Amino acid sequence: MRTYSDIRRACQVHIRTVCILSEGDMASGRRAQMMEETRAKLIGAARKAFAEKGYAAASMDELTAEVGLTRGALYHNFGDKKGLLQAVIDQMDAEMLVRMQAAQQSAPSPWLAFEAEGVAYIEMSLEPEIQRIMLLDGPAVLGDPSQWPNQTACLRRTTATIETLIAAGTIRPMDAEAAARLVNGAALNAALWIAAADDPHAVLKKAVEAFRYLVSGLRTPAGAGTT
Repeated sequence: MRTYSDIRRACQVHIRTVCILSEGDMASGRRAQMMEETRAKLIGAARKAFAEKGYAAASMDELTAEVGLTRGALYHNFGDKKGLLQAVIDQMDAEMLVRMQAAQQSAPSPWLAFEAEGVAYIEMSLEPEIQRIMLLDGPAVLGDPSQWPNQTACLRRTTATIETLIAAGTIRPMDAEAAARLVNGAALNAALWIAAADDPHAVLKKAVEAFRYLVSGLRTPAGAGTT
């Protein structure tokens, strides 16, 4: 039979164990928070440097020193300079998606929402930061943008939208993924064209007009009679 002293000792051991585990959880949480703060600092500094100086001219020593960190922190979090560029692009891509969704949600009909999302993406190619990082340096360093990891999610979203419009009778029956790949490719190539143009504003007007004509070909006769 356990005595009072045995029970008391067992309780004390349990309390100490719980305290140790709690302290460990807190320490782990603090480390995770510090790592996230470090990543955010490096991404912010890199985004500024890449936009102002370009990827090639941006110095990693200057960038890390600016936020009070070392190159070791950069390598630990991103592997190398290319990995840091990918992280910057991922952040910018997420922001662009929010803006495209806002354009989509403000449209008065599902068809115009579909069109507005693509046009919004093309129009953002006029912005200097997006031009330099996403459309000029990004492809030069990371390769074909259509093969970037973020494009998989983008393709799924566009495919789902087209499937919905087909089901509603707005778009002709067709393979939704095939249509999505062509629509996304048209928007991406329009943006790349604008970013590399001597007169981006003039090219934007032509690109948006052509994009609208292109996607309008997907519509059924009944769908074309409505907005």
